[in-house]
Amino acid sequence: MSVRKRSWTSPSGEAKSAWQADYTDQNGVRRRETFTTKKDADAFLLKARVEIKDGVHTADRASITVADAGARWLAHCETRGLERTTVDAYRDHVALHIAPYLGNVKLSALAIPTVTQLQDRLRADGRSPAMVRKARIALGAILKFSQKRGLVAQNVVRALGRDDDQPTERHDTSAHVGVDIPTREEMRAVVDSVTGRYRALLVTATFTGLRASELRGLRWSDLDLKRGELHVRQRADRFGKMGPPKSKAGTRTIPLMPMVVNVLREHKLASAANDLDLVFPNSKGKVDHLNTIAEGWQAAQIAAGVTRDGAAKYPGLHSIRHFFASWCINRRADGGLELDPKRVQGYMGHSTIVMTMDVYGHLFPHSDHAAEMADAQARWQA
Repeated sequence: MSVRKRSWTSPSGEAKSAWQADYTDQNGVRRRETFTTKKDADAFLLKARVEIKDGVHTADRASITVADAGARWLAHCETRGLERTTVDAYRDHVALHIAPYLGNVKLSALAIPTVTQLQDRLRADGRSPAMVRKARIALGAILKFSQKRGLVAQNVVRALGRDDDQPTERHDTSAHVGVDIPTREEMRAVVDSVTGRYRALLVTATFTGLRASELRGLRWSDLDLKRGELHVRQRADRFGKMGPPKSKAGTRTIPLMPMVVNVLREHKLASAANDLDLVFPNSKGKVDHLNTIAEGWQAAQIAAGVTRDGAAKYPGLHSIRHFFASWCINRRADGGLELDPKRVQGYMGHSTIVMTMDVYGHLFPHSDHAAEMADAQARWQA
């Protein structure tokens, strides 16, 4: 490694000079970088020496911009067969929250302060904490992709670690009865009153907890009405494209109550066959639109008197899934199944028990601690 002065004469006859840092990177490739002053060249070489020793140096000339890296990452996401909705979300993160701020910056110029400054600017421009976090995750994924392909030596997002500026307290993600979760009386009113094309769908959703995408992708071949079982094997995305369940845990078997079996049998007799073998298709035999099903759920609530300020009390279909979880958890004496957390996790298709407990842990029956302690003392003294 060395710094030397380079002098030359321009075509117009003007004498010019610059300082050149000459070095060999960690891959054995000879590199040269030119600077206006010796001070800048010395500073660069000092920094490069440390980066080469740590194996994290990338020469500017061998680097591409963040915008170029983002475009390559998005193309890679498409070739991996990710769902269209997922790729669209990634594309928005790059186009709206990364490229306008770092698009022209070379990967080799990224540093930990660069990521921190990006987060600060996003917050200052009104992005929500959740969106700032998503932008940071997307940038980290771009750098991980680029690092594997030799386009950058270091993933500065990963090196940054946890964002200390974010609050350490966890947000309350739990769902609450009467707010996010319909009560048993409310769901009974809906189930007892709903008629027409949405009766079978809403009854099935109420007592299986299927996600909207899983309901839209459910086939008759996924049902075993003799055994009273429903098998979740596929789901339909927002654009009607079929794919595997949301996660490995999403592939599951859910037992059906006799009432649900009877409703599905009646529905099958009244339904025309369709090429996709769908249980709940639209009028053309294709995948029904999510908004159409949501409107059916809202209309059923209004018809049953489950309203707030004249509108459906629970606008989202996910509230039905919340009800199913609460029904699985509630005591038998209260009309529930009183299942243990692991079985609830399995029926819900959650990838981890942590997810189940974060959302529904507060619904599990709590013991009478005073009675338990008194009983333990009596047995200890016996």
